Amino acid sequence: MKITKRDLVVSSISVCLTLTCFIARSKTAVLESSAFEWNNIAVKNTTIGSVRTFFRSSTATLDELECHVTTLNPGEAAHAPHKHPEEEVLIIKEGTVEALVNGEKKKIGPGSVIFQASNQTHTIRNVGKTPATYHVFSWHSPGTMEK
Repeated sequence: MKITKRDLVVSSISVCLTLTCFIARSKTAVLESSAFEWNNIAVKNTTIGSVRTFFRSSTATLDELECHVTTLNPGEAAHAPHKHPEEEVLIIKEGTVEALVNGEKKKIGPGSVIFQASNQTHTIRNVGKTPATYHVFSWHSPGTMEK
């Protein structure tokens, strides 16, 4: 059997595609212990307030860990009621919000904590007269990220 130039080209392409798939599927760098300075995090203004994204990365034990801080203008909601597989913890920094939790609206203020369980409908709205700011921590346990 004679190996042709075409055979070599096809083999080379196959090897390159296989290596590309292997590299693309390899684990990305994980978030290491870090400190994030409030004033060094860029503020992105939105139509409803603003957001600061501190990190969104895989960790040694999670497919993804995210932390952002949202500020809602008075009367604004973060989003329509929705649900997703990842769980979330919100910590109210300032202002008064109304959170949809287990089908009930709860009015809470600074220092309060909200836990949103996986696949449960939730939302949050600023019901005060001043901006409301809250920290959001969400995580994807292995196997829960939508592809």
